[in-house]
Amino acid sequence: MSEATEPHPAAPNPAPDVLLLSATLRRTALDAAGHALGRLADIIVRLREENYPEVSGLVANIGGRELFVPAAQILAWDDQHLVLASARLDLRPFERRTGEVLLRDDVLGHRLIDIEQPGLVTAHDVQLTRTTDGWVATAVDIHPRRWLPGRGGHTWRNWSGFEALIGHDGSLPSRAPMGRLRRLKPAQLADIIEEASAGEQRELLTRVHAHPDLEADVFEELDEDQASDLLEERTDPQIADVLGRMRADDAADALLDLPQERRMAVLRGMPDAQQKKITALLGYQEATAGGLMSPDHLLLPATTTAAQAIAAVRAATQMQPEAIVVVFCHDTHHALTGAVALVTLVQAEPDATLADLAEADPVHVHPDADINEITLTMADYNLLILPVLDHDDHLIGVLTSDDILEAAIAPEWRRRRG
Repeated sequence: MSEATEPHPAAPNPAPDVLLLSATLRRTALDAAGHALGRLADIIVRLREENYPEVSGLVANIGGRELFVPAAQILAWDDQHLVLASARLDLRPFERRTGEVLLRDDVLGHRLIDIEQPGLVTAHDVQLTRTTDGWVATAVDIHPRRWLPGRGGHTWRNWSGFEALIGHDGSLPSRAPMGRLRRLKPAQLADIIEEASAGEQRELLTRVHAHPDLEADVFEELDEDQASDLLEERTDPQIADVLGRMRADDAADALLDLPQERRMAVLRGMPDAQQKKITALLGYQEATAGGLMSPDHLLLPATTTAAQAIAAVRAATQMQPEAIVVVFCHDTHHALTGAVALVTLVQAEPDATLADLAEADPVHVHPDADINEITLTMADYNLLILPVLDHDDHLIGVLTSDDILEAAIAPEWRRRRG
C-alpha cells in the first residue's frame, strides 16, 4: 500500500480529514441548499484485501426509510454536518452488495481478533480518514467506555492489526480464506478458538480447515475437552483426516476422548503408519512414559557417519522437530548404544561415525515411569529429549520437554497469555 492509501492512525483529531463513527451517526443530512433530508444511520465500507476498507456510501434514514447514498454524493462531511450534493436520492430500500460492510451494524460492538496482541477484543469506535482516493476506515478503538467522569479513554489501534467480522457470515465470501490470521501461530489460534463463541468458532474452524496441516497443529494445541467437543461434531472420516495429520501421541489422546463406539471407525480411517503408531501407544497407561512418548525418533546404526546422519535429519520432514534434536544409534542387535546431539553432528568431521561421537549408555526411562520420575530425570540431566526403552534396551519412543511440561503443568495454568 502507498502512503497515500495507508495513513498511520494516531490519536483521533477532530480535524476535517479525520472523523469518528460515533460522532457522525445520527447527524442530520442536508442538501446543498441547507434543507434537512434525514439522519445518517450507518456508513458502508467495501472490503479490500490489502488496503483499508473504503467508504462506498451511507445509509440515511429519510422519512422512516433506510436509503442508500453513494459516497460520490457527499459534498461536505465533518462531525457536525453532512451535506449532500443533491436532494435527489434513490428511493429503493438499501440492500448491501457483495463485499459491503456496515460499520455500525457489523463492526461497532462486535468482536475482532487482535493479531498483534493475539486475542478477542471489542470494537467501541471506528476512525475514518480522508485520503486522496476518498474516505477509509483506518483505526479501531478497543477501549471500553466508562460511566464515571474522568475514567474514560481510548485505545486506538490501526485497522490492519485486526481481523474483523469474525462470525459475520454475510461478508465471509468477500474475505481472504485466512486473511491476517496467517500471522498467528497454531497455539495462538487455538487460544482464540477456545475463547470464541459458537458462531465465531464455526468460521475460524472453516477457515483453518482449508489448510489441513495447520488444522492438525491447531487441534494439537487445543484444550483436550474443547478439542473433543469440536471433533465430535464431525463425521468419522473427517476426524480421521485431522488425527491422521497430528503427532501420534496427541492423536492417541484425542482418539481416547471420543465416544468408545466411534474410536475404531476413526482409527481405521487413518493412514496405516499412523494406525500402527497410535495402536502401540494405546497399549500404555496414559500418565506414564509409554503413554506420553512420541514414537517418532531417529535411530541409526552406530557405523553411520556424521554426514549420513545429517542427511537423515534433513530427510525427516514428517517428524516432530523436537524429536530429532538428538540422533540415537544402535548396535547389530538394535539395542540403543548412544545419543548424539544435532549440534555435535553439525560440528563433527563428516566421516566421523556415530559410535565415535555418541554419548554412550544415554540416560533413559522405561515405559512404566511416571511423570515425577520423568520430570526429575530430565531436570537432573538438563535433557530436551529423553529416550524410552523397552526391557531389551530397544528404543520405542522419546519424551520431549514440551510434552512433559504440558503434562506436568496443572490444567488451569495452561492458558497462554500474550
